[in-house]
Amino acid sequence: MRTSMAGWGSGLIGVIIFSGSLPATRVAVSDFSPLFLTSARAVIAALLGAALLLALRQSRPAAGDLLSLALVALGVVVGFPLLTALALQHITSAHSIVFIGLLPLVTAIFGVLRGGERPKPAFWLFSGLGSAMVVGYAATSGIEVSMTGDLLMIGAIVACGLGYAEGAKLSRSLGGWQVISWALILSLPPMAVIALATLPHTWHRIAGLSWIGLAYVSVFSMLIGFVFWYRGLAVGGIAGVGQLQLLQPFFGLLLAAGLLHEQVSGMMFVTTLAVVLCVAGARRYAR
Repeated sequence: MRTSMAGWGSGLIGVIIFSGSLPATRVAVSDFSPLFLTSARAVIAALLGAALLLALRQSRPAAGDLLSLALVALGVVVGFPLLTALALQHITSAHSIVFIGLLPLVTAIFGVLRGGERPKPAFWLFSGLGSAMVVGYAATSGIEVSMTGDLLMIGAIVACGLGYAEGAKLSRSLGGWQVISWALILSLPPMAVIALATLPHTWHRIAGLSWIGLAYVSVFSMLIGFVFWYRGLAVGGIAGVGQLQLLQPFFGLLLAAGLLHEQVSGMMFVTTLAVVLCVAGARRYAR
């Protein structure tokens, strides 16, 4: 029980950190191109991760881990950041955050396919109900639809769910922060080339908020958040702890309202309470 609670606590910290990712990305893409933002955040985080690995004298991953690390890199280092950055050129951060409501369900599915987990039937009921509430909240909140932005977000969610489940599975043997650090290093060469090729033509017109957004997604979203998140998934279970992501849209919407002055309905609080109950139910039947 103590181990399970530690996993859920670590996962919750990760979710809170990730909640700022989409609002920060929304700010950053106003001055940085999606390709530069995606590659630059990966390069910065990879350098920090490499410094940690060297300072703490971590051993290299086994050859058999390289495929899993490549899937992690493809999902959470490249796929999710790039697709969301592209999507946020067509939709608001409040709109994009809604799709995060589908992420716990997708993560749980990949947890079964890649992590070998077998949640009880009641788990899928609570997980599906929680996701439906988040999507239903969006549908009744007058959020405008953008086919391009929505399809990009769906692709981002699938990529992210795969990266989460694969990373959590690997974290059981390699360690959470080590997984994301090695995945970042694996993606460093192509990301560095892309970053150099897409450098902004001018730097003096880039607003201070855009720099803050880049710093946040590079340090917190791309590295520190994963330290807590992968540990939570590995210790508490991919499917169960993954349900905490149902709370991420509401943390993110609060940030979008407070920092970006985007409109958020008062119904959010009622929906949040219902989602919390679904998370509690899913936790009970996750194993």
